[in-house]
Amino acid sequence: MDRLTLMEIFVCVVEAGSFSAAARRLNTGQPAVSKAVAQLETRLGTRLLSRTTRGLTPTDAGHRYYEGARKTISQADETELDTRGAGASLRGRLRVCAGLTFGRLHVVPKLGAWLQAHPELELDMVLDDRHIDLLEHGIDVALRMGTLNDSSMTARRIAQGRRLVVGTPAYFAQHGVPQAPADLLGHAAVPYVQDAGGSGAWVFERVGERQQVTLQGRLRVSAAEGLRAAVLSDQGLAVASEWMFAPELASGAVQAVLSDWTLPAMDVWAVYPSGRLASAKARAFVDFMQASLTPA
Repeated sequence: MDRLTLMEIFVCVVEAGSFSAAARRLNTGQPAVSKAVAQLETRLGTRLLSRTTRGLTPTDAGHRYYEGARKTISQADETELDTRGAGASLRGRLRVCAGLTFGRLHVVPKLGAWLQAHPELELDMVLDDRHIDLLEHGIDVALRMGTLNDSSMTARRIAQGRRLVVGTPAYFAQHGVPQAPADLLGHAAVPYVQDAGGSGAWVFERVGERQQVTLQGRLRVSAAEGLRAAVLSDQGLAVASEWMFAPELASGAVQAVLSDWTLPAMDVWAVYPSGRLASAKARAFVDFMQASLTPA
């Protein structure tokens, strides 16, 4: 078995977490995968994986080899793609991370056409509201929203959306519609504690005016799905990006108020792992997402 194939199998085992899971991904038998890793360890003269009751864990040498192997595979893919031409189909595996709600509403529904255009490509879509370590989880590119706190990351802004004060018609019918930011103090609000404004303090602006309001409410949530559930069940209003309630804003199930005031915009970023060149697959995916998120 050639060296590059052994690398690809080992990388797949590390990312899948077991020989059996890697075998399913590679559409081969588990004995063949185990034999390939054993052959690689013999070739290198060192142990790459530790077998525990929780599965397979790379040793220190295994971690180093995994990082080097990923780069080698990526460079080989880049060289092949360049040789085949710019119009060639992408191939291999791409791991993308995005927040659960944003991914569910704005990423996953659009993937079918892109994957159809690249039949040799496999896409692992990791949906997680946490800012997970991209290198540790083998992520090629992450879509993140808001302010980026880590200046060492390589990032590219691909879209920008409005932040809005939103609530259901039923909520506003019962509690009234706020006419000015200060009126929010008399409303039940649901602060989103993982947002850039997780403290509940927001600065509203319009021509010649600026008001800061701290939202107050008995319920605070740390995930976008929780915020959506609270607002959609008429429990209160919220400050949220238009991305979060896009379907409901379009249907009228949720209404935006104080539309003559503006709030800080919500940026969408493509973030690449530190110290790693973005692959052609990752760049193509980001270009696709930027085009799909840009209003026509």
